[in-house]
Amino acid sequence: MKNQGSKKPGRPGAVRKIARGPQVGSGGQGRQALEGKGPTPKAEDRPYHPAGKRKAAKERFVAAGGRRTPGAPQRSSAGGNTGGSGGSGYGSDSGERGPRRPRQADESEIVTGRNSVVEALRAKIPATALYMAARLEMDERVKETLSLANKAGIPILEVMRPELDRIAGRDSVHQGVALKVPAYEYAHPVDLLEKTISAGRVPLFVALDGITDPRNLGAIIRSTAAFGGDGVIVPQRRSVGMTASAWKTSAGAAARTPVAMASNLTQTLKAFKEQGVFVLGLDGGGDVSLPGLSFADRPVVIVVGSEGKGLSRLVTETCDAIVSIPITTATESLNAGIAASVTLYEIAKLRAQK
Repeated sequence: MKNQGSKKPGRPGAVRKIARGPQVGSGGQGRQALEGKGPTPKAEDRPYHPAGKRKAAKERFVAAGGRRTPGAPQRSSAGGNTGGSGGSGYGSDSGERGPRRPRQADESEIVTGRNSVVEALRAKIPATALYMAARLEMDERVKETLSLANKAGIPILEVMRPELDRIAGRDSVHQGVALKVPAYEYAHPVDLLEKTISAGRVPLFVALDGITDPRNLGAIIRSTAAFGGDGVIVPQRRSVGMTASAWKTSAGAAARTPVAMASNLTQTLKAFKEQGVFVLGLDGGGDVSLPGLSFADRPVVIVVGSEGKGLSRLVTETCDAIVSIPITTATESLNAGIAASVTLYEIAKLRAQK
């Protein structure tokens, strides 16, 4: 039997191998491999496609005798999700959740600082882990943190300082403790308003328009809690959300003061006006001066714009009044957090007098 290869002259040991099967340019021998598999199925007919999954879920829901469209929000007459006993937006199953930003695989936040951590634990936020630096100096806050974490069954992990620095973030001042908490669940603005009215309180809210600095949000939450406010409203787009930095700046007040998210801030403000709430915009060129505000005793929502651009046009047109805070000419403007604090203090003072 002949050898299937032959040695090339001048190349000792070289063997020419005979190819098996059809070759490139073999005149149609591979024509069958080029045949199509038919038209591409519709998205809803592909089980792995999101549209296909939604279709399958709907079919299962209908087959089970459901009446409500899957995924449609349920409104609760008892008010929105304000969290456990302190109004936090974590881990409550009651009320409407409201709009949220699209979630990533893991949106857990790291709350740092002794005050913020102990306040979060007092609010019974369902944290998943408590990190503590090795050889941490004990004080009353650390002792209470350990006690609350043990009672709640939260895993306590002792880590070295470099590891805690990495967990908390490069720019975070963790003071030796950090708490891993789930993504924030925002309340619905109108539900929050209805709950405040049902409780017999005169509503006092702060809404943010275009503020993107989480430290400003944290400061406003802290001031809202300090002066008896009922909650803070943030828009869904082009706005800061409840991040670890906002938690840190609030010094734990975020555990007691609910934050609601509005899918459309202008429409939310109009809905508040229909409920008799006075919409008060803050701007340096306002036509009403803050001292002696005549309508401070009414239900009020204070709208704070960004430090650079101020209030947006649509929000300005929605406001019932634009109020300015008198300042010296040497200062161009106030920080958004400070402006909100001054206004909240003035309203709280006038309400106390009346």
